[in-house]
Amino acid sequence: MASEPEHHDVRQQLRAVGLRVTAPRLAVLDVLELHPHSTADFVAARVRGQLGGVSTQTVYDVLRVCSEHGLLRRIEPAGSPVRYENRTGDNHHHLVCRNCGDIRDVDCAKGAAPCLAPDTDHGFIIDEAEVTYWGLCSVCHAAAPH
Repeated sequence: MASEPEHHDVRQQLRAVGLRVTAPRLAVLDVLELHPHSTADFVAARVRGQLGGVSTQTVYDVLRVCSEHGLLRRIEPAGSPVRYENRTGDNHHHLVCRNCGDIRDVDCAKGAAPCLAPDTDHGFIIDEAEVTYWGLCSVCHAAAPH
């Protein structure tokens, strides 16, 4: 469970975007603070462990609302269920292990968004580029036959 100063900060973040402070919202944000890149089912199981009888639908609703209000980021690596993280508002990307599915954050190599520029913008005003790096994590690489 998060300490009081962290909870105070999370409460302020919820209020700042016009959301009520509720036990399920605090629990979901606590879980994602400790376990970024988690699936909704993982978050739901942890929230039930903290609060008891919270439905999976309630957790999905919290994840959706917090994502819509910019408190969480929803990522969808190919071949993986949707995952959520609380690192928002910056220009970072992800490393994904092809074997075990471990996901790690990496900062953009170019700095400011959109980080990458396409050869043509087709009239779009581009404000974000999503990059996923794929490979093997060090544990899977060490275990792989060479």
